[in-house]
Amino acid sequence: MPLLEQVLEHNPDTVKIVLKNMPLNFHKLAAPAALAALAAGNQGKYWEYHDELFATPKLNKNSFDAIATKLGLDLVKFKKDSVSPAIQQQLAKDLKDAKEAGVTGTPTIFINGVKLKKRDLPSFQKLIDEELAK
Repeated sequence: MPLLEQVLEHNPDTVKIVLKNMPLNFHKLAAPAALAALAAGNQGKYWEYHDELFATPKLNKNSFDAIATKLGLDLVKFKKDSVSPAIQQQLAKDLKDAKEAGVTGTPTIFINGVKLKKRDLPSFQKLIDEELAK
């Protein structure tokens, strides 16, 4: 079971995961992938689309529509949304938030604004418990 799912399972009433997109410049399909995932989110399928992106062995520009089709998205709406100013602004805000938080790479995890140094279940839980005790 992936680590974040374990964290949620151990803290069902106290933890909420918020993902901010930070496509790295050296990956030419990172920004289009982020925009596509955000567009899928407009149809309630952000996480499903996100998971499919990461499960795709070799992304190419055709992957985005193929994943949308696989998930049963309205393809016309998906394509329109993926290039919309609103989605581009959402991605720009995520990038701004990352920069302001001092994020330099992915994944970077914060718990209540505190940067997590070790990404393992005991470290997650320790920091969650400390934040809940405040």
